[in-house]
Amino acid sequence: MSEESQPKTLYVGNLDASVSEDLLCTLFSQIGPVKGCKIIREPGNDPYAFVEFTNHQSASTALAAMNKRSFLDKEMKVNWATSPGNQPKTDTSNHHHIFVGDLSPEIETDTLREAFAPFGEISNCRIVRDPQTLKSKGYAFVSFVKKAEAENAIQAMNGQWLGSRSIRTNWSTRKPPPPRSEKPATKGKQPTFEEVYNQSSPTNCTVYCGGFTNGITEELMQKTFSRFGIIQDIRVFKDKGYAFIRFANKESATHAIENIHNTEINGQIVKCFWGKENGGLGADSSSMQQGVVNNVQATQYPYGYGQYWYPQGAYPQGYMQGYAYQYPYPTGQQYCVMPQQGQWSAQGGQQPNTTPMMYAAMQKYPSQ
Repeated sequence: MSEESQPKTLYVGNLDASVSEDLLCTLFSQIGPVKGCKIIREPGNDPYAFVEFTNHQSASTALAAMNKRSFLDKEMKVNWATSPGNQPKTDTSNHHHIFVGDLSPEIETDTLREAFAPFGEISNCRIVRDPQTLKSKGYAFVSFVKKAEAENAIQAMNGQWLGSRSIRTNWSTRKPPPPRSEKPATKGKQPTFEEVYNQSSPTNCTVYCGGFTNGITEELMQKTFSRFGIIQDIRVFKDKGYAFIRFANKESATHAIENIHNTEINGQIVKCFWGKENGGLGADSSSMQQGVVNNVQATQYPYGYGQYWYPQGAYPQGYMQGYAYQYPYPTGQQYCVMPQQGQWSAQGGQQPNTTPMMYAAMQKYPSQ
């Protein structure tokens, strides 16, 4: 490999917030001639930097000399920078990806990589951040080259403390071959794990599965969804053609929605969305109560499961995926599924006039 094609840029992490580019350049110039230095500052995280040397040998020497060296009372983390310009991009599509949940907001990529490094070769490590604030969303993805190493990492790290929280680990994509009664649909876009996960709160574990005209049973739901994780409860409503499946954790529910939505089960294209979690908080209940609570008859909306309610004859597929709003009823707090977010809302006691009222009153569903 020629000198020109060899890497010359170092990544420097875990820096003190007071560090300046001039000071960092001066420090690394003690090892060899520095061409440039750039510090990246992200809100809520320690700054990190890229230091470019004029030659590969100086950069290599600086890496060995500066990694884990104390600078302004902090231990620097120095490694080769990933640069698409001088290093080929690694194809990680066939690698084995781990989902890491309940991640402390102060955890940086370096810390996460360091925690998983003992289990094997890591090809990618990424903390998911809000694009506007750049704050961590509380979860990340770690990719291993070898499946066995990824499996060991999942088993060993699940429940371990990292920073101020106990993390949860699982496969980020779990797409086993579908059973013979289930095959991908020819129409419709399959959502990604990340898209599905972000559509609901971190504690929601309930999946809605609908679109059946016949043949929906608890046994079929168990057979279809059990491969994604531990199922705590299944409620099937045969006359309405849908069911609710509650998993033990959100990752399992996310995998289920990701893989089953828009697929064919028993010759029928089904839809999978988020159900509403128990005890969740909804929209401003006081604004909905005025002029609404006295106008809803419980007998008009008898279809639902627990706090999941749908107007008679309405099919939930057209509503916002899993969006539900708290409805104050005199005998307790109940929930109902609302139309597409932004379509309409009840304000100042005014009922929407574009569609039949989508508020469902509390009524115990008759035993099946």
